[in-house]
Amino acid sequence: MTLKLVMAPDPVFKKVAEKVDVFDDKLQDTVDQMFEVLYREHAVGIGANMVDILKRIIVIDLQEDGKNNPLAMINPELIEVSEETQTIEEASRSYPGISAEITRPANIEVQYQDVQGNSHTLKASGFLAQVIQHEMDYLDGKTFLDYVSSMKRKMLMKKMKKYVQSMHHNHVHGPNCGC
Repeated sequence: MTLKLVMAPDPVFKKVAEKVDVFDDKLQDTVDQMFEVLYREHAVGIGANMVDILKRIIVIDLQEDGKNNPLAMINPELIEVSEETQTIEEASRSYPGISAEITRPANIEVQYQDVQGNSHTLKASGFLAQVIQHEMDYLDGKTFLDYVSSMKRKMLMKKMKKYVQSMHHNHVHGPNCGC
């Protein structure tokens, strides 16, 4: 089974993912496939809901300096957030063609497990902190659009639909189109 990115609007984006209890080869395979989707889509992060899996898994790779630096977080939990905030333009591969400025805590501490079930704590700031929070939101049935007014959300969804239509207008399905 090859995972595919779920495109908005889809009910999966309003669902809360379940805690991962079993750390086995199947979990490792799921994480590997999520990274495949991340790299294929040229994304920096993916929450499991984005590939239609309702498990508390996020994969991130900021690919700084052109190098892969994959980070998989199982059952991530914010244990500390700063009062200091930052505003960064956020987008999502599941919501193509749109973005919005989102304000979040600038510094976070997140506790998570790796694919073997070992516990880790990570302090993150700046762009990494923003990405982690963005992906964790998916696991809680939220998206970056939940941080904007309903009027702006409607406008952005309309813009996204137009963008998607324009992308498919002259689209010819080929063997590698990925549709």
